[in-house]
Amino acid sequence: MGKKLGYAAFAALIMLICLIPSLGMLLPSQGEAGGNQTLASAPALRDGEGNLNRNYLSQMLDYLEDNYFLRQKMITGWSALNAKLLRSSITEDVVLGSEGWLYFGDTLEDYTGTNPMTEYEIASAAHNLALMGEYCESQSTSFLFTLAPNKNSLYPEHMPDLPRNDVRSNAERLAECLARKRVEYLDLFALFRERPETLYFQTDSHWNSQGAALAADALNEALNMGRTTRYFDAHFRPELVHKGDLYDMLYPAGDGLDTDWTYCGDALQFEYDAPIRSAENLTIMTHGQGDHSLLMFRDSFGNLLYPYMADSSRAALFSRAPDYRLDLIPEREADRVVVELVERNIRYLIQNVPLMPAPSRSIGSFDWKAVDFAVPMERNADKLPGYILVTGTLPVVPDPDTAVYLDGFEAFRLENGGFAAYIPEDALGENDPAVYFTSDGVSCVSGYTEPEGEWRASLKEVQK
Repeated sequence: MGKKLGYAAFAALIMLICLIPSLGMLLPSQGEAGGNQTLASAPALRDGEGNLNRNYLSQMLDYLEDNYFLRQKMITGWSALNAKLLRSSITEDVVLGSEGWLYFGDTLEDYTGTNPMTEYEIASAAHNLALMGEYCESQSTSFLFTLAPNKNSLYPEHMPDLPRNDVRSNAERLAECLARKRVEYLDLFALFRERPETLYFQTDSHWNSQGAALAADALNEALNMGRTTRYFDAHFRPELVHKGDLYDMLYPAGDGLDTDWTYCGDALQFEYDAPIRSAENLTIMTHGQGDHSLLMFRDSFGNLLYPYMADSSRAALFSRAPDYRLDLIPEREADRVVVELVERNIRYLIQNVPLMPAPSRSIGSFDWKAVDFAVPMERNADKLPGYILVTGTLPVVPDPDTAVYLDGFEAFRLENGGFAAYIPEDALGENDPAVYFTSDGVSCVSGYTEPEGEWRASLKEVQK
């Protein structure tokens, strides 16, 4: 009898422990943070129009999965146990390095040289930047592109021992292609490697405040902003104040802090045109003490960079929108445009379409070969007034240095053979424009029919 009671008590204890995460949700809100994750909110029974929420059950499951009692503390404890005993990370987003260093998992392909961009993809990224630079020049605006290096590109000594392919990085290949196309490019890799200081956080994927100051000085010099800045040469005070984004992914309930080198130079003299919630705002507008108006497209590396750039600009707009809104140049009277992008996201350049009119081109001088394939296209008139965004996909592999024309307009080149161009509404008829490009060394135009010939046979081979 006593043994049975013992078994029953043990089973009840195990069941109670299993019920703690659910029963704990009945207590008043514990205010647990989601670390670097956005947690699902409790769903409503009715939507905004008063109708029954048909997704209520699935949304409730998401809510329960994200908000069960002690969730963040359990994740933190499990992560710490794995890191301590097994030297392993519980999430593929974070790579455990030596001496407490953490690296972002999305940079592993760049670091190991696996899945590099193709020659056509690199050439397309450079091609798109060249079109952006050309448009800026037509607006009497200077254009500059720069890459923020991945942390393990600058500080690989703490990375785990991983096999690496002996290939040139996407960043190196892109820089060479930009040089051939004469696109203004600021090489931050060489700049940061020259410095003996550690300019990135130990438990974060980004540069610290001192690294941001170094990048700002280099950008201002390359942009010829009218005055020389020396933010990096100012005094910086080490302070244990930063919560690393990678640390937050591993230990959402942890209280560990990283050292930031806090800027202690002359006060940055700029003001916000409108209040912001945080440095993560999609749009930040400022006015400062500089001579020029800046339009800067940036990512999370701009969180610590933008205050310096705001200080050195007369007016500035910092945008995190995925499509680069070059149409804002006249509205902002911008005479300087910067695109800052982290190394791991170079593919963004062939995944998003900048908002700008497609450049007009003369295509009559080419010896075009008429072929009988069709290129299905889509049209969208939502974003650029007076223009239609025409998108499609080429049916064959184009040559790396080809241009893609839609009648008399040059298109941006996207991944997987895609293309896109903002074409004036009055230049489009009911029928889709003909597509001109080269593949396998042959210049071709879609929308026509010809007898079976050598080019069509070659086309079929490429399609295979």
